[in-house]
Amino acid sequence: MSTFGAHILDWFGLGSHDHAGHGHDHDHGGHTHGVIDATIATTDRGIWAIKWSFVILAVTAALQMAVVLVSGSVALLADTIHNIGDATTAIPLWIAFMLARRKPSTTFTYGLGRVEDLAGIIIVLIILFSAIVAGYQAIERLIYPQSVTHLGWLSAAGLIGFLGNEAVAVFRIRIGREINSAALIADGYHARTDGLTSLAVVVGAFGVWLGFPLADPIVGLLITIAIFGIVWQSARAVLTRMLDGIEPGMMAEIHHAAEHVPGARIVDAKARWIGHKLHVDIAIAADETLPLGEASKIAAALEDELFEHLPALAAANVRFSRDNIDQGQPHSHDHSHDHGAHTDHGH
Repeated sequence: MSTFGAHILDWFGLGSHDHAGHGHDHDHGGHTHGVIDATIATTDRGIWAIKWSFVILAVTAALQMAVVLVSGSVALLADTIHNIGDATTAIPLWIAFMLARRKPSTTFTYGLGRVEDLAGIIIVLIILFSAIVAGYQAIERLIYPQSVTHLGWLSAAGLIGFLGNEAVAVFRIRIGREINSAALIADGYHARTDGLTSLAVVVGAFGVWLGFPLADPIVGLLITIAIFGIVWQSARAVLTRMLDGIEPGMMAEIHHAAEHVPGARIVDAKARWIGHKLHVDIAIAADETLPLGEASKIAAALEDELFEHLPALAAANVRFSRDNIDQGQPHSHDHSHDHGAHTDHGH
């Protein structure tokens, strides 16, 4: 194969490089790390998903646009505009995953995982813009009706939009769950909703065929409303992550992990996402009579349980605290167990 051909295959994630995960041994003596850094491995997977999503949606939008030009359907135009917007969202996601691969620096000590949240905001704005454009076209066509032709081709284009979006949805959701990327999962569900709106184009074509020409712009307006619903849901998810919000039940899972470790009573726990990696900070009650070696074993055992219960966990900072009876607040004890170096786990 030529060098150019090899580069093309590599670009699409079809080259011969090894995407195998790396081992993780949960013995009581510590953790065994593989050669490949977990963050790089997962972001490679994310970039691979984004590339294919872009290709599928770009082809889908191109086929639909050809039918728009011959049919004059504003419903299909709305669906096509949105599919173009979907393909465009691959660009900020791609850039975000590429930047997330950079190592931490003295300025960005946690790395650039948070750029994924910024990409999410850009995606929401792109979807919002597509909704405004589609809505404007639909309202204009309601005020100034025009005939819609080539209904057979119009129905076929709606089915193409459905199949293209469903393929992207399955792909993005599956890979997003593998690498715990909220942005990729949200984009996958968004693509699934788009597939249903593409089927609405078929309904509009059927309405026109029955002699109701306004069915086309009405369907276009309904698609616009659906897009605005996606904007709202996506904005909530992305802003929650940006404000260090976590999913319901996450704290319960952390406390459940501690229940498996005798002597590990949590007095304070915090968690947040940095990109698609979870970071936790936990304070456990200190027993003044406990030898330092035994205390270290408790902290290490708790860390093991946390990694077992939280597959997306990248770093666990476990420290000891004593309950301050006077102030009712825990304060830091001398023994601190910072396990932030465990960012290479491939969970």
